[in-house]
Amino acid sequence: MQRRNAITPCPSCGGFTIIEVLVAVLVLSIGLLGLASLQATSLRNNTDASLQTRAAYIASDIAERMRANAAQAALYPGTAAAAVTGGCLASACTPAQMVGNDIAEWNDMLATLPSGQGDITALGNGFYTITVRWDEARTGATGTGCNPDDPVNDLRCLSVTTRP
Repeated sequence: MQRRNAITPCPSCGGFTIIEVLVAVLVLSIGLLGLASLQATSLRNNTDASLQTRAAYIASDIAERMRANAAQAALYPGTAAAAVTGGCLASACTPAQMVGNDIAEWNDMLATLPSGQGDITALGNGFYTITVRWDEARTGATGTGCNPDDPVNDLRCLSVTTRP
């Protein structure tokens, strides 16, 4: 009687070779790199969206302040670029002083954006354009233009036209 070995190698039943393992590791590595790239892109887009949302809020805030002080709306364009100190309460300020307070608080909000800037322009017939600019790419751009084709010199802009 012939005795069978418990472990019989099967010529057609090969195991994993080192090349198969290396190919699997390579495929897994490429997949993980793609996942990391996707995560980085998602984070960048979320940051950009957050900055744009903040800029929209800042523009909306000054528009509402102008609406609340509509009798003095013509003073906002000339005051927007000036460094004004705030600290007055609505009940203790004249409407003209409230303009300075509003602009000071608006400038504080603009400072929360990277290289945040803003201005208010009178268009006539009671219309005003509020422009908020920021360095979305964080390249150190300090321009005042809104040309997206020149990100080195110009900033990302959001403009709102309103009538108080």
